[in-house]
Amino acid sequence: MEGAALLERLTPVAQKAPGNWEIGTVTQIRTETPTVKTIRIALGMWMAHLPGQHYEVRLTAPDGYTAQRSYSIASSPLLEGEIELTIERLQDGEVSVYLHDVLVEGDEIEVRGPFTSYFVWRGEKPVLLLGGGSGVVPLMSMLRHRRLTMPELPMRLLYSVRTPQDVIYADELGEETVLTYTRQAPPGWSGHTGRIDDEFVAPFAGTALEGLAFVCGTNGFVESAVEALLTAGFPTGAIRTERFGPSG
Repeated sequence: MEGAALLERLTPVAQKAPGNWEIGTVTQIRTETPTVKTIRIALGMWMAHLPGQHYEVRLTAPDGYTAQRSYSIASSPLLEGEIELTIERLQDGEVSVYLHDVLVEGDEIEVRGPFTSYFVWRGEKPVLLLGGGSGVVPLMSMLRHRRLTMPELPMRLLYSVRTPQDVIYADELGEETVLTYTRQAPPGWSGHTGRIDDEFVAPFAGTALEGLAFVCGTNGFVESAVEALLTAGFPTGAIRTERFGPSG
């Protein structure tokens, strides 16, 4: 299939970011949750990324002051000519507040990427994904690309959120996704509640032990998730992590 061939073509290549910043055009803005938006950007110097990579966004004020942040790519590499960045609005954030409150469709924005990272999916199988809050973003790139290219490949997403209102990509999550709510579950919920722990991870780890586990979230989330994976039998070398902090 075309997408599988793309991954095979990218696998032996060391992915490097373009040396220069470029101006992209915002073609779509979608609201995911009350604090999270997805921004689709058309790029003249677009290049295929690996699921899990990220872009930098830079804002420049009239007085020359600049602020930049890194954001994971949410889209599949098959979205040619465009990328999607899913961004959480942080109350004290410089860049995320502008992207949420000021940016509109048709605006231009300065970006650079995709940046290389060991936190990428190159078509290995099977795969277990563990995401906390907006840590689901790079995992969604993996999940979307798998759906488009290798739907038969075993891939499971364990997703931890505070409340039903905090579920990012709620309309896209399918049967391969298992949710846990840490603060408030929806009415009639009979699934897991509370943080990701040994009990939650164990039933899904068995079929993935010969593959990889990708974990993305806050420091606390990553530590707890990795501990649960190790308890389930995952070797350290098969666990890849990415952490994010409060900067925005």
